[in-house]
Amino acid sequence: GDARVRGQTGVVSERRGSYPFIDFRLLNNTALSGEVGTKKKVKRLLSFQRYFHASRLLRGIVPQASLYLLDEDYLGQARHMLSKVGMWDFDIFLFDRLTNGNSLVTLLCHLFNVHGLIHHFQLDMVTLHRFFVMVQEDYHSQNPYHNAVHAADVTQAMHCYLREPKLASFLTPSDIMLGLLAAAAHDVDHPGVNQPFLIKTKHHLASLYQNVSVLENHHWRSTIGMLRESRLLAHLPKEVTQDIEQQLGSLILATDINRQNEFLIRLKSHLDNQDLRLEDAQDRHFMLQIALKCADICNPCRVWDLSKQWSERVCEEFYRQGDLEQKFELEISPLCNQQKDTVPSIQIGFMTYIVEPLFERWAQFTGNTPLSENMLNHLRRNKAKWRSLLHKQHSSSRSNDHSGQMTGSQEQTLNEEETP
Repeated sequence: GDARVRGQTGVVSERRGSYPFIDFRLLNNTALSGEVGTKKKVKRLLSFQRYFHASRLLRGIVPQASLYLLDEDYLGQARHMLSKVGMWDFDIFLFDRLTNGNSLVTLLCHLFNVHGLIHHFQLDMVTLHRFFVMVQEDYHSQNPYHNAVHAADVTQAMHCYLREPKLASFLTPSDIMLGLLAAAAHDVDHPGVNQPFLIKTKHHLASLYQNVSVLENHHWRSTIGMLRESRLLAHLPKEVTQDIEQQLGSLILATDINRQNEFLIRLKSHLDNQDLRLEDAQDRHFMLQIALKCADICNPCRVWDLSKQWSERVCEEFYRQGDLEQKFELEISPLCNQQKDTVPSIQIGFMTYIVEPLFERWAQFTGNTPLSENMLNHLRRNKAKWRSLLHKQHSSSRSNDHSGQMTGSQEQTLNEEETP
């Protein structure tokens, strides 16, 4: 019964007044477009492979572990990279290539070992590896951004944050395991479209979770389904596993961007009042939530070459949603119109209103450690580069357009940036 919570995000139910069944997995498949266009019901689910995978598990057939078809040179380079996994300039794209697309599984196995979690929780290595493979495979590789490489990137960032002295000295093995698991699974089975899209297309998940943290609830429930299927924690007392499941939910739900102000206000209050007591499990859990939120949106704080790749990937995913909305004659969501919403303007707004306020508070919490200072410096430099690119775009569009008018989003961003 646990498998039922997994692999259902690809369906848009065909109801009166709603839009037709959409298989997000095949959005770019031109053969499908005509079929969808005529509103025929496509009898495929987004996560067909995941249903099949789950059914094999339920029948007791264990799927084979991922094969590492790599020569010794690649494995040697991957091992060398893992020795520097705590460095902020860690290149997750290179690591993913070196591990033949198994960056998340490889990283998790290493980190669980480094943090002593396998020994502490008496975890079975075969079961642990199988669980990690399940998580990695439940991400959609066709998503430009919300895929297993993003999950690995967030997990590596989380590892860096868990080592910050202000936090590290108080963390228990349970805290560390929860932090790493939540980071690894926080976007599992993401369909590549956002919550407003699911709501306006009357997606069954939007109905199930009553339009509140729809994706985050699904990521959490999917993770619980895989944990139970794998029986990774079956040897622990029931009350312990129940607590782990609930805390995982609390962490993953904290990544809902709609709750950003709620967490910022609470963090600001704690810092202003200096009343954080990290000996207290509740306060530690809150700071784990903040750490995961930081890890989830840390791309603008990476070195420019990595940050730029992530920026382009997330915007490509936005644009794909916009194209889909246009195709089905829906209103195009904010940031999803490729004609109006440029990558620089999107990134400048994101950095200004979402990333900077959170990371400035995080730096205040850590006591302006070298890592926090490094992240803020990257953030400021990257923002300046996007600003420069935006002005170049503006200049170019002026030279091509005698009217010299910017798009609305560009003009708004520039005005906001120039307002003190």
